Amino acid sequence: MLFADYALRHRVWFPTAALVALLGEFGVTPGAARTTVNRLAHRGVVHRAKDGRRTSYRLTPPASTVLIAGGRRIAGFVGQAEAWDNTWTLVAFTLPKERDADRRTLRNRLRLLGYAPLFDGLWVSPQFMDKVTAETLSGAVSATVTVFRARRVDLGAADRDPLEAWDLSGIAEEYADFIGHWTPLLGRLRAGALNGADALRARTGVMDDYRRFPLLDPEVPLRLMPPGWPREEARNLFVALYDGLADPALEHVLRLVAASGDAPVTGIGAYSVADLLTGIPS
Repeated sequence: MLFADYALRHRVWFPTAALVALLGEFGVTPGAARTTVNRLAHRGVVHRAKDGRRTSYRLTPPASTVLIAGGRRIAGFVGQAEAWDNTWTLVAFTLPKERDADRRTLRNRLRLLGYAPLFDGLWVSPQFMDKVTAETLSGAVSATVTVFRARRVDLGAADRDPLEAWDLSGIAEEYADFIGHWTPLLGRLRAGALNGADALRARTGVMDDYRRFPLLDPEVPLRLMPPGWPREEARNLFVALYDGLADPALEHVLRLVAASGDAPVTGIGAYSVADLLTGIPS
């Protein structure tokens, strides 16, 4: 989320004009920008405050908590994969045929949590199911669900490797597309060929593209993945761009806020991948 990239640590109050200017850098019209911010307020993502004719917004505590957790997940998933203890989390569920819509909802929720279908009604992930994930799953639909942790037993010819639940060739193509698309930008960054507006748009774009990989990648150690698995190459590129674009992007954000004509805004900052990993401490 663009707002969070520069305002999360101190939950900075952004004037409406500044938010409109920021979104304008991405081709969003002023009217559409105001509509978007109002919708976020109605959804409880941001607080609204008025001071005379001046309206400002900042992230709500629940939204900040979710975004901090999401940032930590994005920043840390490569290291988590290598530390895996060879234990799988399995989610078994049953729903009657007449509840197809609920079944789709539950499956979509499981995918968003990083699970893949090993068999119909049995989904698998190498990750431990923490309290937040369990609450998210239990709130998806009313269904009979059993969750347990187990190690795989090799049955020889009759065995199905849990990794077969993932479309590994498709995920590898996604990685290749990411690397192919963003590698040229790294050369431009190192050559100093990007202005502030370019840096702002690119930094948001690379985060938006990369954040799907913790959901797509099965997150087991590289020794268990196909040879040449590009997880680390993609992460290294992401870190180089997200961190390398931080200063010029932040300078541009500060210029946009200053030019919005409102009172000075303090506490704006750009966070590194290391900051995301530690939960963006204040």
